[in-house]
Amino acid sequence: MAHRWAKPLDLPVNWKVYPEGVTTRSDIAIDGMTCAGCASGIQDALAALDGVSEANVNFATGRATVSSALDIEVLAATIEGLGYGVIDESAEHDAVAQAELRREDDLRLRFVAAAVLTIPTMALSMVSAFQFAGWEWVVAGLATPVVFWAGWNFHDTAARGLRHRSTSMSTLVSLGSLSAWTWSAVVLGSKTFGQSALSEHLYFETGAVIVTLILLGKWFESRAKRRSGDAIRALAQLGAQTARLEDGTEVALDDLAVGMRFVVGPGEKIATDGVVVDGQSAVDTSLVTGEPVPVDVGVGDEVVGATLNTTGSMVVEARRVGADTALSQIIRLVEQAQGGRAEVQRLADRVSSVFVPVAIVAAAVTLGGWFLAGYD
Repeated sequence: MAHRWAKPLDLPVNWKVYPEGVTTRSDIAIDGMTCAGCASGIQDALAALDGVSEANVNFATGRATVSSALDIEVLAATIEGLGYGVIDESAEHDAVAQAELRREDDLRLRFVAAAVLTIPTMALSMVSAFQFAGWEWVVAGLATPVVFWAGWNFHDTAARGLRHRSTSMSTLVSLGSLSAWTWSAVVLGSKTFGQSALSEHLYFETGAVIVTLILLGKWFESRAKRRSGDAIRALAQLGAQTARLEDGTEVALDDLAVGMRFVVGPGEKIATDGVVVDGQSAVDTSLVTGEPVPVDVGVGDEVVGATLNTTGSMVVEARRVGADTALSQIIRLVEQAQGGRAEVQRLADRVSSVFVPVAIVAAAVTLGGWFLAGYD
């Protein structure tokens, strides 16, 4: 099933496994990205490796596409070294789908719990009619699990990024929610123990609202990504799973080789791309052409794998198998289309990589200025 490698592989990042000048294309599914800044950081790290000619990381699809002379495990080790996970897509499609569904369920649980606690937090903090003696402690109790439990993924991602000297939108979410909670806790403690308070204002609701709203967006985003993946997996499962050879032997589709001949009966799917060598029939090619009327085929005609044989029986000789079939190429083109980035998205990624550190510096300067001016 889908998993994250337990630790970075102990391989040098410039280790080449292909002859000089040979370039391969690697598609890697990444776990743990929370914003376009994460994707930009991973892309820069991959592009900087000796032997990588092109690297493209798409946050929306959670994938990296790398053209390089490096083994995929070396690329995966680099991504893991940045604090992100790599999903093993050699697992069954159902296992990958279950992993995506678990992530979506976790986000939904955290959002619902955060929303349930944040609503009364906001009501008590913002409506004076609801306030009573000791209401500040109730608000603190409600906001604490929102900031630290529901928002844990943001804090974890931000910490991992800082260890590798990188920032992302999770850095801002974590910093904003923790700052609001910490300031409020200090003020509340000062009031409770009779010390001079830094301020009269509490911001527990601010930290809770930040986490809750971002969790809502992450939940919607996870749903959209899972449904996109479901569409591709459904497309991949349209093909036949086995083929019946001329001698009646059933073989798995992966065991079918070019030159083998297989029988296709009425109502059966054609196992792979090939040429009819015996018999005639009408084939429903709507999967490929969109044409609803079956097409008559006979000896010498080419047929496409995963299309449906409607009437007669025929013998087909395999001409393309595995990744070379028309269905596999369609799936690959869909994945490439999803993995590509529009120019406006490239601009957004560049802005994001600069925005986060600029925002942090601006906040630090503002805080220092207020303290120096003597305001509370």
